[in-house]
Amino acid sequence: MYAEMTSHKDERIAHLVRLLERQFRRNLQAKLKQHDVMFGHWEFLRILWDEEGLSQKELADRAGLTGPTAHTALSKMEVKGLIEKEVPKGGQSRPVINLSPLGRSLRLKLEPLAIETNNTASQGLAADEISHFRRLLIKMTQNLDEDSEVQRARDVQES
Repeated sequence: MYAEMTSHKDERIAHLVRLLERQFRRNLQAKLKQHDVMFGHWEFLRILWDEEGLSQKELADRAGLTGPTAHTALSKMEVKGLIEKEVPKGGQSRPVINLSPLGRSLRLKLEPLAIETNNTASQGLAADEISHFRRLLIKMTQNLDEDSEVQRARDVQES
């Protein structure tokens, strides 16, 4: 795969980012599999480790997924005993998602795997190069977010 990447020196940034994301995903997926965790559940676990009690819609939005995709993943996570759905008291009818004790305990096992994957990908790069790369990715993400907002505003005006 490395030989393929070196031949892409003039490739579009979007394509290179997609290739890099695919490699990150494959690497981490293999590690997660050893703990019987699907890669598709990883993002939800990460979100819930930082904040529980979110609705399915909130989780889908934060993960950047559609409602049906989130529903499928969360249903499987519930069957595996990683999460629990709870209907809050006080009239709110939509259930919120919380981690089960098992889901909570996986943080200590799984986060080091993600760190290891990042470290592997970053081998041979200086700390300032990694920091600069991170800033560039954030700026590019912001640029595309802003462009999406402009496109949405145009679409509203045209309809």
